[in-house]
Amino acid sequence: MKKCLIFTFLIVSTLIYSQRGKTGDKTFLNRFPSEVFNEVSSASLKMINEVDHDIIVLIRDQEKNYLRHVYIRNNESYTFKELPITRLFVQFKAKDFFYEDKERTVINFGEKHTFNFFFDPIFSCSQSAIVRSFEYYINYSIKCAV
Repeated sequence: MKKCLIFTFLIVSTLIYSQRGKTGDKTFLNRFPSEVFNEVSSASLKMINEVDHDIIVLIRDQEKNYLRHVYIRNNESYTFKELPITRLFVQFKAKDFFYEDKERTVINFGEKHTFNFFFDPIFSCSQSAIVRSFEYYINYSIKCAV
């Protein structure tokens, strides 16, 4: 009975700590430099993950210096707030593929941008397509098959 109780405790404790991360987790915080914030800019960047996998999003400035990163679960979204006024590069890594937006996203004072990542089986990763529509916010849709 005592062995069964110890075994159950080990299994339960392993399951509790082996779960995947939550949206907003800073998975690699100890591997990157400190995050960059600008409290005055009021600029934000919303990431919407519609891919079948969880993703890690990394944003860099125009000189490709690290700004921030975040873990986003599938079918969830996360908003980077207090972004510095600059041009951004967005990179994301999912379970099976990596994508980097080659065009710079310009962040100005008070702007709200949106990146929408979704899966489209028509395109392959070598033929990635970005659909850009400019309204009150910018919507980036990335079509990429695994």
